[in-house]
Order: sequence, then C-alpha cells, then structure tokens
Amino acid sequence: MSPSTKSYVDQHRDRLLDELKQLLRIPSISAQPAHAADVSKAAHFVAAALTGAGMDHVEIIPTAGHPLVYADWLHKPGKPTVLCYGHYDVQPPDPLDEWLTPPFEPTVRNGNLYARGACDDKGQMYSQIKAIEALRAVNGTLPVNVKFLIEGEEETGGEAVAKYVAENPAKLKADVALVSDTELYAEGIPTLTIGLRGLIYTEIEARGPSRDLHSGQYGGAAPNAVFGLVELLSKMKDSNGHILIPGMYDDVKPPSPEEKHSWSILPFDEKEFLKTEVGSTRLTGEPGYSVFERLWARPTLEVHGIAGGYTAPGAKTVIPAKATAKVSMRMVPDQNPDKILAAFKTFVKNNTPAGIETEVRVLSASPSVSVTADHPAIHTAAKAFSEVLGRETVFIRIGGSIPIVGDFATHLGIPTVLMGFGLPDDGLHSPNEKYKISNYYTGIMTIAHFLETYGG
Repeated sequence: MSPSTKSYVDQHRDRLLDELKQLLRIPSISAQPAHAADVSKAAHFVAAALTGAGMDHVEIIPTAGHPLVYADWLHKPGKPTVLCYGHYDVQPPDPLDEWLTPPFEPTVRNGNLYARGACDDKGQMYSQIKAIEALRAVNGTLPVNVKFLIEGEEETGGEAVAKYVAENPAKLKADVALVSDTELYAEGIPTLTIGLRGLIYTEIEARGPSRDLHSGQYGGAAPNAVFGLVELLSKMKDSNGHILIPGMYDDVKPPSPEEKHSWSILPFDEKEFLKTEVGSTRLTGEPGYSVFERLWARPTLEVHGIAGGYTAPGAKTVIPAKATAKVSMRMVPDQNPDKILAAFKTFVKNNTPAGIETEVRVLSASPSVSVTADHPAIHTAAKAFSEVLGRETVFIRIGGSIPIVGDFATHLGIPTVLMGFGLPDDGLHSPNEKYKISNYYTGIMTIAHFLETYGG
C-alpha cells in the first residue's frame, strides 16, 4: 500500500466519515414509492461525489425505475479498465422499535457506525469513490482506467441495471469488475468471494371465497385462504429442512474436496455462530452437511412473510378470502433458474388445497455465480488484500446473491472481484445495521492498493 495513500486517508478521516454520514441520512428505500424522491437525492449525492473525485462523463441515467449513476476516467491507454459497481439504495428499516438509535441518523458506538445502509452498501460503495479521490489527490492521475456503474434498485431486484448492462456492452467494456458488497470472513482476515447462490423470489397469492366471510355462518364449509396457504407452504419442506419440490436437487454441483478442505480450516465456532449471529436456540438445516455447506453450497427455500385476514387488535371472526406469501429459493451451481421455477410452479399447482386457487408471481430471478481464482485480477486482488491486512487472503462462497455479477459475465464477458469489508455481525437488512469505521478506511486503502497493483 502506498504510504502517501494511507497518509491521505489519515489526514482526511473526519471529512471522509462525515461525507458517509451525509449519504446515510438519505432514506433511499427503493422498495417504497413514498421514498422515490429520497432515492433520487441519493443518486445526485453519488454523482456529485464522483465529480468531486475527478471522474469524467458523470451521468444520472433515468430508467423505468430508479436512476443509475455512470462515470468514467479513461486516460491510461494500454492499462486495464476496472468497472466499479455498487448500490445506493437500502432496505426498509422496519421494525423501527428495535433500533437503538434512528436508522437514518448515523450514530457512532464502540467504533461502529450504526445506520441503515452503513454496510449494505453505502459504506462499501463510497469506499470505492474515495479510493479514486485519494489516488487522484496523491498522484494526480489513476493507475488504471476506471468506470463506475452505481444503481438504486439492488434491494428490489436490479431490473434497470440488468437491462442497461445488456444493452450497453460497448460503453461498459472493461477487463474486470469490482464489487464491494460482501464481507470479511472474520475481523482482520482478507476475504475474496468466489461463489454466490442464485435467487428466485416469488409471491404466492391464495384465494378462497369471493369475499371475507363470517366464521360463525360459514366456518366448516367455506375454504380459508390463509389456512390453505399455510397448508401449501408446509408441504414444501420436511422437518429436517429437506426441500420436497421434485427436481430441486437434481443438478446441484457439490463443492470440490479442495474447497471443502479450505472451509474446514477456517476459524469457526458453531456455538459462537449460533449465539452471536443467529441468536436462536439451535441451528437447522439438512442433516449430513456442515454449516458452511448449508450456507454456501446447498439450495434453500424460505418464507419471508405471510399476509391475509384480520391482524389488527381485538377480534374479528372472518374466513379470509385472500392471502399472500413471499417465498424465495436460493440456488447453487449448476442449477437452472428456469427449471427450478417451473418445478416450483408445478408443485404449487399440484398441492393447492381443495377450494383454493393460487397464483405464483415472480419478483426476481438470477442464477448462481462462480468466479475462478486463477484470473490475474483475482490473483492481484488477493495479493493486494493480503499486503494491506498482513494475512493470507482466504477464498469463500456466500449464501447471498448479487445478480449483477452474472450480468457482467454474460453480457460483458468479464469476471468480478468481490472485495468487501463488512463483518458477519454487521446486521445487513436487520435493525441496528452497522459498519466498523476502521473497515471503511481499510476499504478505501485496499481498493486503492488493488488498483495500483493491477495497473502496475
């Protein structure tokens, strides 16, 4: 790592943190139409930051949904081009009563910055921009060519950016993409992610009677949409967590012996994981598989929410006419999203209870992604990461999905360096989300060092 880059970060620590706080105060909740103006405000903030960092051709690109932000700096002929990606939108903060401090008033406690989006992904995305600023300030130039594509719909499926990447391969042409939206395996351990599960997110609507009915008059004869939906959902997995949808496991590619061995030597305490990260009485999942296999290399099916009937205070004896459930499936290599979705729809159709009609709506779908560790950019990133943190870089998979990585591979033909700086207990999508402040600065310095090393 360049001493001058580290010196720049050290000299500007207060300003760098204050700027991130300003961005975190914007409630850019992409899922809620009431916050559309806030999402736009965050896009303009990011565009201004890119301009301030010295990027050229900064654009706020309108889409059918929330805007994209693009910028480039292409003054190094013969050097590689890095496409930096991140997102400025955030998850809803609910439940609000579980936050110790307001989700959009960033608060420092015990060396952490607490706010919605602190880690996912404003803090990490902003490290990329500030790395460019630092390199330009210190050297007057950049070691590589750089493009930025930052979106505002990642938390709602990323339709706009997927369409833009597919339609603009020449504009986005690069040698490698850089995504900072992942985490260190543990504090101080440089970590590159080389595998992501895919995601199919659906909504099932169940309909029973034509209207809500009085349970005293019709109970025992009329179908109940909520109960019918619960009955359907209960058939999807057994008590051991084994998914019962036919064909779900047909194409699952197991991790290699080498990969399983590398996972077995990672520092991991299952009891501590249960206590500090999960916070439950026990772990669940398929018997015969390690925790890492269940998290990273096995398909999952989860119910995220159920709505229907009467849930307000007091009693109202109705038989609900309609109920909905949000259901997702995570996929691993070599599963095909189209095949899995077809099997899911067939299962729903064949297992819908008598008197109930169901409809499956697909909210998003993306395949799993594997990245080879042998690519020169991945190798360089691992080396740079190790030099900054002083430990050997580890390669892991993660259970989450980052659809843009597949889009970059499909439409641009480039691999992605998944270099993130979050921690396992940062509470992404949960109340009291946080980002370790020292990791914010480490991210700036590590990204800068990676670009310098890759350019060299």
